[in-house]
Amino acid sequence: MRRRNLLQLGLVSAAVLALTGGAVALVAPGLEGGKLSAAGRSIFRAIGRAVLDGSLPAEPAAAQTALGDMLERVDSLTPMLPPHAQAELSQLLALLDTGAGRLAITGVVPDWPEASMAQIQAGLQSMRVSSVALRQQAYQALHDIVGAAYFSDAGTWKFLGYPGPLKI
Repeated sequence: MRRRNLLQLGLVSAAVLALTGGAVALVAPGLEGGKLSAAGRSIFRAIGRAVLDGSLPAEPAAAQTALGDMLERVDSLTPMLPPHAQAELSQLLALLDTGAGRLAITGVVPDWPEASMAQIQAGLQSMRVSSVALRQQAYQALHDIVGAAYFSDAGTWKFLGYPGPLKI
């Protein structure tokens, strides 16, 4: 294949992916009214389990409660993001909700609720070390949102050994 043909194929592929991603985001957005859609909640719950592995309570019911609380804090965070960041997050979540998007971005094959911890962690790691800047940015966004939403609650500080802010 000649270089020109390869470049043309790359441009056409990028355009198709952009149009498909935009269409998916219009049909099933990741955010609805500034809050996580059902799909967005499922994605963040799965990613939260993987990112916070070792930081969540050991008891399964308490871990599920902690993840639910984290999702509520994500819902509180998203309306405070600038409109362009909300739109980008919504598009990312919409793409991650599709099988093709999930596979292309993370390499995770099963739906988020069925994916194992190891599969999700491997997918996140592949995003983190990817040579594609967009995959790295998506990883950083998901990782930072999960971390900020979880550890912003004073109840999680004791796990880190953080006594809380100093009283002045």
